[in-house]
Amino acid sequence: MVKLSVNINKIATLRNARGGNIPDVIRAAIDIQAFGADGITVHPRPDQRHITYEDVRKLRTVVSTEFNVEGFPSSGFMDLVLCVKPEQVTLVPDPPGAVTSNAGWDTKRHGDELKSIISQLKSAGIRSSIFVGTDADMLRAAKLTGTDRIEFYTEPYALQFPENAELAISDFRKAAVLANELGLGINAGHDLNLENLAFFAQEIPGLLEVSIGHALISDALYFGLSNVVQMYKKRLL
Repeated sequence: MVKLSVNINKIATLRNARGGNIPDVIRAAIDIQAFGADGITVHPRPDQRHITYEDVRKLRTVVSTEFNVEGFPSSGFMDLVLCVKPEQVTLVPDPPGAVTSNAGWDTKRHGDELKSIISQLKSAGIRSSIFVGTDADMLRAAKLTGTDRIEFYTEPYALQFPENAELAISDFRKAAVLANELGLGINAGHDLNLENLAFFAQEIPGLLEVSIGHALISDALYFGLSNVVQMYKKRLL
């Protein structure tokens, strides 16, 4: 079964908009796991506009499933994850001011840098994942970094899915076949939702995990968090 990791950044965004501790990010992580999620994902950014570094430290004490920390591998980020030691670190090529992730790594250009970073993660016993697109050369270069997994950047799929599902999935299916041949584990995330998730999961061979935040937390406003976690889980059966 494909695992569901829930990104709780948007809960932190809501908290930070008012100040104080409502909603409580730590409580939310505990509840989301109790509702059936297989993991918790966070993406702390340099300006700490949603998840803060202190949140990450506190979450480490309550995440009993799988803790996935995403981010650009700045010195501060690396110090944080090497201290906290989540089960997985997903490396994302975001510049400091990015609103959200919008591209995968150029693994050919940044291969040596990524190789060094992944070596540090491996030494700490942390599984590594690299955010990538579907280009075959980039996947082959990703393999050379020593990463355990790749995470497909799925916004292009999500944008095209309503018009032509088969065309939307085609490049991702081909890339997944190559990733399997290369021995890379496959994760996916970005703009996956209740409408497009099931088809993606059915069509991607070897898919291990999806990380979903914005859509899931938005759906929770209508259906409730407990219900929504189960709704997304059912799409992965």
